[in-house]
Amino acid sequence: MKKVIVFLSLVSVLTVGIFMIGKAQSDSAAAQQTTQTVSQSTLSAPVAAEKSFHYVLKEKFIEGGAGWMTPILLCLIGGLALAIERIVYLNLSTVNTQKLLNKVETAIQTKGIAAAKDVCKNTKGPVASVFYQGLDRMSEGLEIVEKSIISYGGVVMARLENNLSWITLFIALAPMLGFLGTVVGMVQAFADIEAAGDISPTIVAGGMKVALLTTVFGLITAIILQILYNYLLTKVESLVNSMEDATISFMDILIKNKNVKQ
Repeated sequence: MKKVIVFLSLVSVLTVGIFMIGKAQSDSAAAQQTTQTVSQSTLSAPVAAEKSFHYVLKEKFIEGGAGWMTPILLCLIGGLALAIERIVYLNLSTVNTQKLLNKVETAIQTKGIAAAKDVCKNTKGPVASVFYQGLDRMSEGLEIVEKSIISYGGVVMARLENNLSWITLFIALAPMLGFLGTVVGMVQAFADIEAAGDISPTIVAGGMKVALLTTVFGLITAIILQILYNYLLTKVESLVNSMEDATISFMDILIKNKNVKQ
């Protein structure tokens, strides 16, 4: 199920990204063909309507250069795909622990451990799976049950944090690619100045503008992914705290009902 979610998220985000690149290139070509006609017809006319944000974004993407902007876009796409997968997974892992504890306790008192295991088996989320591991070891004693819960709890925590390291990689990589594109663009601008033999403001401003666009897009990508990453960390911490509190109450239930039939 998790692999399907990752695949669908990645495909959808990749499709949108590729469509944006193609659409931006076609719009840029169309704009270049109509620039002279529009400029001639609007010399004495009022100022045309402002460009939409979507159009300006595509225009700046083309100006920044596909060679540097595409890797940054891929970082954004990959980070968003992983973040969406984690958000879906963590939301599906969220469960009302108090309600689950009540169901487990009622099942133990009325029908025994086997019924409580069925309740946990039919409940989604890491808390229910931890409870199931503990109930499955009841015949070996409460000490073994506690050790089993602690061990499996560590496994569950690792699953909750899965793919977060890749998101941090994209957060660090996007602005680094942007800075690298800026440095290369500045080198190219100085090369143009040297070739022209004159420090023309037009040459300097044009080269610096294109160079700085990569940094802007890299920082925007890092900001978006950083916000999502912090949300995911908060969600994971909330689930872990809830799981730890629930396991304490779960052990209390098992202690009170340690003589119940298996």
